[in-house]
Amino acid sequence: MTGPVSQTLTGTANYFEDFNAGDRFRHARGTTVGEVENQLLTKLVMNTAQAHFNEHSMKDTPFGKRLVFGLVTGSIVMGLATQDVAENALAELRLDKLRFTAPVFHGDTLYAYTEVLSKADNTRDDAGEVSFKHWGVNQDGQVVFEGERTVLIKRRSHWVEG
Repeated sequence: MTGPVSQTLTGTANYFEDFNAGDRFRHARGTTVGEVENQLLTKLVMNTAQAHFNEHSMKDTPFGKRLVFGLVTGSIVMGLATQDVAENALAELRLDKLRFTAPVFHGDTLYAYTEVLSKADNTRDDAGEVSFKHWGVNQDGQVVFEGERTVLIKRRSHWVEG
């Protein structure tokens, strides 16, 4: 990601009217990925790739240890962004162009960044569509995830009194 990054958002500046193409955000929180997140989701969705749950099978690979399941990584990054960009979401409309660009391991800490790609009216008068690009980086600043997401977001003009 290049160019200036705005201050992180908190509070009420997350309605459809608040977003503009080109806006960029560094989200305030990070989270360390533990074994629980990886193990639970990997097994719940019946992902049988041993790279995510069999330490012994991974010891002689170039990674040398288990990998965090990519969809866990993507979910965490989008979750870190949600307070700022989707707190007023009515629906997730699309996920596109998901890329897992570097391995994530138990104990890595992830941070999220977002750019507003576009916004558009919707058939609903009370909401509009906003498309975002999310990035996840690890504790070393290495990009580990990229993805685009389109969300149906409330219009302040219809949802906030006063």
